Amino acid sequence: MFKSWFKQRNRKKLKDESYSFLFDEYEGDEVVVFDCETTGLDTKKDEILSIGAVIVKDNKILTSQSFEIFTNPKKKINEVSITIHHIRECDVESDLSVEQGVDKFLKFIGNRPLVGYYLEFDVAMVNSVIKPWLGIKLPNEQLEVSGIYYDYKTKFIPQGNIDLHFDTIIDDLNLVQLAKHDALNDAIMTAMIYIKLKQLTK
Repeated sequence: MFKSWFKQRNRKKLKDESYSFLFDEYEGDEVVVFDCETTGLDTKKDEILSIGAVIVKDNKILTSQSFEIFTNPKKKINEVSITIHHIRECDVESDLSVEQGVDKFLKFIGNRPLVGYYLEFDVAMVNSVIKPWLGIKLPNEQLEVSGIYYDYKTKFIPQGNIDLHFDTIIDDLNLVQLAKHDALNDAIMTAMIYIKLKQLTK
C-alpha cells in the first residue's frame, strides 16, 4: 500500500512525460543488475564515473545485452576513490556528460526491477542526477543481494554474525571472482550472486 502511494506521489513530480515508461507496471521476467563507479562516496557532492549493467532472464546473464558507459564528470576524482576503482582523470575523457550517460541508462533499464550490492548507494547516485532534471527518484522495484544473502544465511546461523562483504559472499557461494571495481564486472558478479541465491532459496 505504502509502496503504491509513494510511487504515485513520485509520478506526479515527473517533469518530462517522455520518461513516463519508468512508471509502467512491469510484467516481464527480467531484472537489471547494475553498479556505479563514482568520484567519491558522498551522494550529495560526488558524481558518476561509469555505470555497468546486465540483464538477467531465466537464471541467465545476457552478457550480449550488457550496458557500460563512462562519463565526463565536472568534479575531480577523489584520491581515495582512485585507490578503489583505479579510474583516473585521463581514463574518463569521455564525450558523455553525466546527464547523457544516465539518460542512456534509464532507456536501458526501462521499468525492469533493479538488483545490486549495496544498491542504495548506486540508486542514490542516479537519483542525484535525475531529481533536479526530471523531478523524480528511480521508481523501479529494487532488490538488494546482501539482504537476500543475509536472509538465506540466518537459516543456518540464526544468532551469528553474518559477514556481508562482497568477497565473502562470492567465496561462500563458490562463484568466480572477476577483476573488481570495474562497474560492468561488478554487475556481472552481482548477477551471479543473485542467480545462485535464487537457486538456493527455491
